Amino acid sequence: MTTLDSPIPRFHLAMPVDDLDAARRFYGGVLGLEQGRSSDTWVDWNLHGHQFVTHLAPARSERIHNPVDGHDVPVPHFGLVLTVPAFHELAGRLRAAGTDFVIEPYVRFEGDPGEQWTMFLLDPAGNALEFKAFADDSQVFAV
Repeated sequence: MTTLDSPIPRFHLAMPVDDLDAARRFYGGVLGLEQGRSSDTWVDWNLHGHQFVTHLAPARSERIHNPVDGHDVPVPHFGLVLTVPAFHELAGRLRAAGTDFVIEPYVRFEGDPGEQWTMFLLDPAGNALEFKAFADDSQVFAV
């Protein structure tokens, strides 16, 4: 099945960045995303079948954090739910690239419903990303 055939709708998300070259190095080089169309002010990325766009926007707003599981989680943030092996592969790639994590990879809610691996980081423009993985995918919306 291709992304276009998936019963799950694809999302489109546009995020501000202050340097398109840095965005290309991070999203294309470090995260390994395929670049799509682009102009002098924006770049389309294939984020596992979703359309993610980085738009040049030098002005940034104040950062907000919320306490979750003993950590200060940056808001807003976005990311992907990966498989556990893909999560650990990405964590290794990010470490090899010298990424400073906002929240290092760890297991959240261990032994409880919704147990998951999670990590938070910032892209070069300061946008917060979260990548997570559930050993049991049926627990994504567990309460």
